[in-house]
Amino acid sequence: MSDNATYATAINLLDAARAKGLRLAAAESCTGGLIAASLTEIAGASDVFERGFVTYSNEAKRDMLGVPRPLIERHGAVSAEVVHAMAQGAIDRSLADIAIAVTGVAGPGGGSAEKPVGLVHFACARRGGGVDHVERRFGPLSRAEIRAASVAQALDMMRKAVAAA
Repeated sequence: MSDNATYATAINLLDAARAKGLRLAAAESCTGGLIAASLTEIAGASDVFERGFVTYSNEAKRDMLGVPRPLIERHGAVSAEVVHAMAQGAIDRSLADIAIAVTGVAGPGGGSAEKPVGLVHFACARRGGGVDHVERRFGPLSRAEIRAASVAQALDMMRKAVAAA
């Protein structure tokens, strides 16, 4: 499923989290479970990967992660504010120490001048700590390429959070 670089990053992430006794979670929208899949592709991931939330719809973001309806209405599902709330919701609703969240426009449709195809927001939350945010504009890539690049970005953010823990 994963390319070699993503697979290697996932192994390194799991090994680093395991060494520090940390558990991980993912709250995914545009990646639709690909982050969780890239981690669980590796045997033994269950001692580190705690759970994944696939929250593709706004209702799922609200119901599963507690993202407030007014936040989505005010900023849109693809926003720094919503991805921050998704990451914090994943921490609050799991046993994880570190949670990644991702929401974006994977295309090929659905983009706008303000939020073009390829715009993806990421947030990485630490239990008892802060939330880091990254906005990426992957540009005119295919849907599969945007989603693959999003998984790579998410795993890298989690790797950095584990290293800093």
